[in-house]
Amino acid sequence: MDAALQQQIERAGVIAVVTVESVDAALPLARALLDGGVTAIELTLRTEAAMTVLEKLCAEVPELLIGAGTVLTPQQVTRVKAAGAAFAVAPGMNRRVVEAAQAAELPFAPGICTPSEIEAALELDCRCLKFFPSEPLGGLRYLKTMATPYAHLGLRFIPLGGVSPDNAASYLTERTVLALGGSWVAPADAIRAGDWTGITQRAREAMEIVQATRA
Repeated sequence: MDAALQQQIERAGVIAVVTVESVDAALPLARALLDGGVTAIELTLRTEAAMTVLEKLCAEVPELLIGAGTVLTPQQVTRVKAAGAAFAVAPGMNRRVVEAAQAAELPFAPGICTPSEIEAALELDCRCLKFFPSEPLGGLRYLKTMATPYAHLGLRFIPLGGVSPDNAASYLTERTVLALGGSWVAPADAIRAGDWTGITQRAREAMEIVQATRA
């Protein structure tokens, strides 16, 4: 993941992690997030509609930084790249998937939760890593302890899993945190219900936290 893309993600502060079941929800969701100030998303590949939604968003919402999440196979890497995603992430560290992403020139952040996984990522020259599941593992305290031996390498982390408005500020003040994975901003039930006003409000609240901690 090059420096320019990392700067975009850092400026965004929060990446809304979204699971979309209907193509019809794609554009209203994008508008709701943008109206609240959220400019980056991770669209998970967990539904039958996900790839079509990804293609639609990449083609029609250029102002949104769009990443693909739950990318688990080299075949998905190929499809995500063709759809136009700016980056991709995974919950775990899979060498085959990372190598496929590098071959496709798709910026990729593998998931890690142990020092051994960090070192496996470093072997493939990955410096931007998804920390998952953050809170169940011990949250920011665990991340800071785990990352200390690698501080000289300039690693940056995107925590996800139990991150919420209650703890977001503490994460965002940590130098190694690039941005937060915000699954609370647009939960699947809100998307399913078409609660665009609620999503915009949560997006706005998330960005207020970003602005207050990174002013």
